[in-house]
Amino acid sequence: MIKHKKIKAGKKYIDAVLIKLSSKNLIVLKGSRGYIMCGYLNLKAANKFKDAAVKITGVNSIKDALNAEVSALSRYAGKLGIYKGQSVREVLKIIA
Repeated sequence: MIKHKKIKAGKKYIDAVLIKLSSKNLIVLKGSRGYIMCGYLNLKAANKFKDAAVKITGVNSIKDALNAEVSALSRYAGKLGIYKGQSVREVLKIIA
């Protein structure tokens, strides 16, 4: 099962995608400047590809993801002013 939603972030929109895997859900919130991803995110790869990537954990739905906080981030996300512990809703405005 795949769910897709458009979420308003300021004057822009973010694509929110949930893919049901065998035991967990893969969740990605993508804007034009970067993305937020559940625990499946490989930060080493995100840094290698110079992605502005944010990792969140303990989420099982898009709603959970929207209420989460940043648990880790790539160097390039940090350059956008994103920091550990920041709310996802704040990050969405930055990456939209």
